[in-house]
Amino acid sequence: MSGTGGVLIAALLWGTTGTAATFAPEVSPVAIGAVAMGVGGLLQALIALRGIIRSRVSLRQNGGMLLTGALAVGIYPLAFYASMHLAGVTVGTVISIGSAPLLSALIEYCLDGQRLTRRWMTGAAVGVIGMVLLCVAESANHASTAQQSDVIIGIALGLLAGLTYALYSWAARHLMQRGIPSRTAMGATFGLGGILLMPVLFATGAPLLASMTNAAVGIYMALIPMFIGYVCYGYGLARIPASLATTLTLLEPAVAALLAVMIVGERLPVMGWIGIGLILGCLIVITAPAKRAHTVTARTY
Repeated sequence: MSGTGGVLIAALLWGTTGTAATFAPEVSPVAIGAVAMGVGGLLQALIALRGIIRSRVSLRQNGGMLLTGALAVGIYPLAFYASMHLAGVTVGTVISIGSAPLLSALIEYCLDGQRLTRRWMTGAAVGVIGMVLLCVAESANHASTAQQSDVIIGIALGLLAGLTYALYSWAARHLMQRGIPSRTAMGATFGLGGILLMPVLFATGAPLLASMTNAAVGIYMALIPMFIGYVCYGYGLARIPASLATTLTLLEPAVAALLAVMIVGERLPVMGWIGIGLILGCLIVITAPAKRAHTVTARTY
């Protein structure tokens, strides 16, 4: 399997999560998020256990960065699945994934002192316009005030998901830059995040055992998108430029939107599809040139 193929498989699998969650409507989005990222994170730690043991001193020395990433991993799935539950699969996924690169650049600007280029600001402006159009279209699609309120809360949670996604990516990258192999950094970050999610799973996960369908959804989320998906992404990231990998993952919101329309039955006005197009265009603008400036190498994956 090529590096490009690995990343595309990961993005395809990630794009199915929102639609898969709709097959277990009795299970809360909090429980879905906890089982998906919690169990998936523990599995990530399991396959990286040898490296984690070897790098335990380095991980302890970078405990603050590791804890930051783990807390973000713990918050991300709860916000992400709640966003899709309230705002819809399409809007929740596009806002969460679409906002992450913008927020990632702002994190690097605030914490690392990296300057924001004119190209980034242009792309960000396009993305913000796209998000506004998408939000307006989805709000207009819901007649009642209560539904519109749910959409607004869902959008806010999507932005929180995007922020935590950007934050745990930033923290994991810093661990790698400090000499910790990529599989070890990801395994430690996701494993600790998975441990933090276990109390949430125990408190809210009973409906996952109420039926075979609910259990199947939980198993699928943990094993396929979260575990296999991240393994494929790591495989690809070790073999192709980081900017190419990031751009290829734009397949995720496109897959999520198509599945939401074809299977879940969601509908978006033309304005909403224009907004999605602008967000995807924004991501291409801000991610495509990244590799020309520097190269990120994933070690020992």
